[in-house]
Amino acid sequence: MKKVYVIAEAGVNHNGSAETAEKLIKIAAEAGADAVKFQTYRTELLVSADAPKADYQKETTSKTESQYEMLRKLELPREAYPHLMSVAKATGIDFLSTPFEKDSLNFLIEDCGLALIKLPSGEITNGPFLLAAARTGRKIILSAGMSNLSEIETALGVLAFGYLEQGEPTSRRDFARAYVEAQTQGLLAQKVTLLHCTTEYPAPFDEVNLNAMDTLRRAFMLPVGYSDHTPGTAVALAAAALGAEVIEKHFTADRNLPGPDHAASLEPTELGEMVRGIRQIERALGDSRKMPRLREQNNINAARKSLTAARSIRRGEPFTAENLCAKRPGFGRSPMEYWELLGQKAAKDYAADEPI
Repeated sequence: MKKVYVIAEAGVNHNGSAETAEKLIKIAAEAGADAVKFQTYRTELLVSADAPKADYQKETTSKTESQYEMLRKLELPREAYPHLMSVAKATGIDFLSTPFEKDSLNFLIEDCGLALIKLPSGEITNGPFLLAAARTGRKIILSAGMSNLSEIETALGVLAFGYLEQGEPTSRRDFARAYVEAQTQGLLAQKVTLLHCTTEYPAPFDEVNLNAMDTLRRAFMLPVGYSDHTPGTAVALAAAALGAEVIEKHFTADRNLPGPDHAASLEPTELGEMVRGIRQIERALGDSRKMPRLREQNNINAARKSLTAARSIRRGEPFTAENLCAKRPGFGRSPMEYWELLGQKAAKDYAADEPI
């Protein structure tokens, strides 16, 4: 039984408050998640001053403010990180964060010492950033929303080049060569997990295309998982049943709070229900061998049938379709022997309902 790594995505649902971020860590830990994840960025390095908001952001935040203004308000102060990481450690949950530019990547690696980096879907075509992430040597979880297989392969080539420490690239051909090197596939399998994702908040059910998770697994032979933006928990649970090794889900302390992601996030009770459901699915998936399980074995004789005398049978009388039947319990001869017994003579007297 392989354990699903459940990431409770706090994202920017702290609304820029370290106190709220601490509360979210405790909610994630209480829900039973393996990790709580935030988003780390410097607004001036992430977005230009006049960049428009995404449509979903326009619906959940002020229509008059720019994306820059919105993100600036949602920055988590860097001086809060040491305390938040200590809270996570004390509550037994991993602390993760997604960097959105190189300065934040360096901060998370050098100042925070994170061993695992989550890269967002929007950076899958940001070659220089992917290269910098791979050169940290850290394990990477890469979301693949908004992308096709060709773009993902190119991104993996960049990561392979970075992990292989091959100097400075001169063109994209260097990444393609790195991707097909003999040691690359094993290296990527050790270092990289791909998350299928539909980048919309909330994501419509008919655009989830959850079967694409298996397409990623077969195409790239890497561990795969799912980053869920749908309402509720059904799709995340389905992903666990389909073999996701990582599941990421946004959560909030209160869905009615102001901010771009609260409306598409789970509340604390729902997060706990999702984690419990995933753990139940893990246990239910089992080891794939088809054989009677331990508890089933106790029920075999009660549920199965034995060949039985349909009426009294005298010694020497041949067994026929009229005097043989199958009835519970299953302690006696299997009804699969029915045809072998037909025509044979009874070696003793049988009372009605007596096992043969």
